[in-house]
Amino acid sequence: MSAGAAQDAAWDEEFDFVVVGSGGGGMAAALTAADSGLSTVLVEKGRMYGGTTGISGGGIWIPNNPTLRAEGHDDSRASVRRYLDLLTEDRVPAARLDAYVDQGPAAMELLGKSRWMRFFWVKGYADYHPEYEGGRPLGRSVEALPFDTRKLGEDEKYQRPNSLKGPLGLWITAKDYRNLAMVKRTWRGRWASVVAAWRVSSNMVRRRHMATGGRALVARMRMALKDAGVPVWLRSPMTGLVTDGHGAVTGIVVTREGRTVRIGARRGVLLATGGFDHNQEMREKYLPEGGRDDHSAGAVENTGDGILAGQELGAALDFMDDAWWMPSVHHPSGATIPLVSERCIPPSVIVSSDGRRFTNESSPYVNFVHDQLEGRHTTAWFVMDAKARARYPFAQILPGMPFPKAFYENGTVHRADTLGELARSIGVPAGALTETVERFNGFARTGKDTDFGRGDSAYDRYYGDPNLKNPNLDELDKAPYYAIRIEAGDLGTKGGLVCDEHSRVLREDGSAVAGLYATGNTSASVMANEYAGPGATIGPSIVFGYIAARHAAGGGAS
Repeated sequence: MSAGAAQDAAWDEEFDFVVVGSGGGGMAAALTAADSGLSTVLVEKGRMYGGTTGISGGGIWIPNNPTLRAEGHDDSRASVRRYLDLLTEDRVPAARLDAYVDQGPAAMELLGKSRWMRFFWVKGYADYHPEYEGGRPLGRSVEALPFDTRKLGEDEKYQRPNSLKGPLGLWITAKDYRNLAMVKRTWRGRWASVVAAWRVSSNMVRRRHMATGGRALVARMRMALKDAGVPVWLRSPMTGLVTDGHGAVTGIVVTREGRTVRIGARRGVLLATGGFDHNQEMREKYLPEGGRDDHSAGAVENTGDGILAGQELGAALDFMDDAWWMPSVHHPSGATIPLVSERCIPPSVIVSSDGRRFTNESSPYVNFVHDQLEGRHTTAWFVMDAKARARYPFAQILPGMPFPKAFYENGTVHRADTLGELARSIGVPAGALTETVERFNGFARTGKDTDFGRGDSAYDRYYGDPNLKNPNLDELDKAPYYAIRIEAGDLGTKGGLVCDEHSRVLREDGSAVAGLYATGNTSASVMANEYAGPGATIGPSIVFGYIAARHAAGGGAS
């Protein structure tokens, strides 16, 4: 990656606004620029579009958006700001938080102008800290309506697939998944399984290719881009930024179809290239011990390209030692499987190498891994009994189904008839593990975890078992027992280029790099070290992509 090359040759192509990266933030920015009357191009490094957004759950956390307002879920601005202030702890400039809160609804209104962009409220999926002042137990997350990707036509084959695609074309939303996880426990879960079976048979008859979550969001945005006439160049990695003699960014250089192409940007360049998820050198340099191994679920193309290009122009960095952490299981195939609902399974505990619990297992995933890393609990084990395995799904394995043999062969899963035998198998003190489980079972009987407060938060309870006194607590008492190794995975890195309230990239001295914007995981997170709720990665990416394009359209790039 080179940057700062002088404009010493003619442009091969020229546009008003150039967007680098085809995730949610990049697509939102391109749509905004086109709506503002700017000629726009979106360039993508990979052979498929969608970025990490396309393989995510697709939630969008933007308070007071039109979908929430239509449901009567109006927030006072003060409550939203108070919540974000408590989360970010003065680590994010007030002007940037203000921009997010104030411009978020407008960003979603602009998307809603397209006939393709339709959303629903995931009611009940709580903010990640609903107990904080301004937090909401019913949540603020919205999700794109399911979408038949056949409507994409030729572009369907270039959409990034989702590893969570259901069998026989089964499609489920976030709400559906919550209900299906309780298929062995609730009537609502059983009904969800009937609906799922109907969807499979319906798809076979109607030959639909239904997508939900992040794939639905990306497909809808791609249709909107087609309507707006914005070209999307795939397999076109950026190899450098071009600047003039005064340090202003005037364009980019990409490699396309085997040749070097110089693209001029009259109003600015937006970097939306993701984080440094799969750049091992950067992980080693910036991330804390225990989080440096690459167990990232981010798009494979995320190797820090935009961050490195901005650095070469003197851009400041922040939050480089953090990520959107996610406890994960390493699949024998090499895939990373995030654990979200699984950590709420009632008859289960997670212990470190000393056989002791170290945090609330059901807490928001970023907080869980923060505690794991800060306590140096690099080796962690998810311990559950036969009752748990029979009742609840785990790591894409249905309730009652055995763990595949490969999980045992690679040491990810261990099984034993007693807790003592299990402890010896995973190398933790048998006495400590037995004592931990006995103490936890006492909490299960009373319904109160006095050590870590598991089940106290509405967020904890969302994926819990509603049949129990405390949805997240039940006794581990039925053999055989299982232990599954938990890795410190992530959904992408959190640190990046420091930006102002206009999404302009800033230097160490606070001055703006003229003509250069950033959003998403290429920029330093507006959430600081925290996570507001489901979709608090995609939400800010969309909003600051929108802000960047509006600023460029107003002639503010210089």
